[in-house]
Amino acid sequence: MAYGTTLSQRATSLLDTVAPKGGLVTAAAAAVLGSALLAVSAKVQVPFWPVPMTMQSMVVILLGMAYGSRLATATVLLYLLEGLAGLPVFAGAGAGPAYMAGPTAGYLLGFVLAAGVTGWLAERGWDRSPAKAVAALALGHALLFVPGVAWLAVLFGAEKAIAVGLTPFLAATVLKTALGAAIMQAAWTVVTRRSRV
Repeated sequence: MAYGTTLSQRATSLLDTVAPKGGLVTAAAAAVLGSALLAVSAKVQVPFWPVPMTMQSMVVILLGMAYGSRLATATVLLYLLEGLAGLPVFAGAGAGPAYMAGPTAGYLLGFVLAAGVTGWLAERGWDRSPAKAVAALALGHALLFVPGVAWLAVLFGAEKAIAVGLTPFLAATVLKTALGAAIMQAAWTVVTRRSRV
């Protein structure tokens, strides 16, 4: 099925289109690659105003769009397990259980929610329409911020949580949403052209 047009229909994911006969090995390789991309995207900082940005949130939601809900969620959970085990996969130097229960805990939960929901929307064809892709990626970013800011509010109060955990990242989020939608449209254009050859 090329497009999912109702909530019960499932469209083929970008990964399934590229590797239609992929099985468990393909899924495992994709999960490992995705968790590596998350780790790299956490470490690379891009100068931006008012604060430098990483591309990690965009990678989370693009994994959802490209992999579909189940594999994207599994990929993000693998990434979090790597961090829980103490591997240096997060933006800072910290890792392990104490780090994951700290101020970033809500955002880490948000990664799982964002990947799962954007993947679910992609399975219904939202990754193929520019407007729907923007909407799906914006929703993915919102799902990332809601638990992140909520947990910061528990730790530091609502006003400080919004001031340090949301407001400085809004401009970068708009940019990453637009860039992510453009990447998905370009990826589908390339895949569609190759399938016609």
